[in-house]
Amino acid sequence: MKKFLEEFKTFALKGNMMDMAIGVIIGGAFSSLVTSLTDNIINPIIGILFQADFSNVVLNLPFGITLGIGAFISAIINFIILAFVLFCLIKGMNALMNMGHHKEEEKPAEPAAPAAPTQEELLAQILAELKAQNTAKAE
Repeated sequence: MKKFLEEFKTFALKGNMMDMAIGVIIGGAFSSLVTSLTDNIINPIIGILFQADFSNVVLNLPFGITLGIGAFISAIINFIILAFVLFCLIKGMNALMNMGHHKEEEKPAEPAAPAAPTQEELLAQILAELKAQNTAKAE
């Protein structure tokens, strides 16, 4: 049990876990901000067409069924705004990450080692050396 608690403590106090918790808290606050934007600004503007609060617009069906279509469309508007903002944030973060990778790649490369002689060049050198030795013996 003690080992289990130590493992949990290590997991819970890792930087990634704390970053995720902060992200969830900020995400919740941002979500309420977007909901307020939709409820207090966008819905009244759309409500002008219906001459009522748009989130209260309902669709009456037979058998006493009422669909809260206005509230549903308000939720869709909230989702689209949140998804767009998250898309922009992720796109921006990816661009920053790519900028960092390009800087690493742009560093000047170390000078290449001199090329080693090919087999043909080595054989030509050996042949020249043997010819030189034979000529020295013949004299």
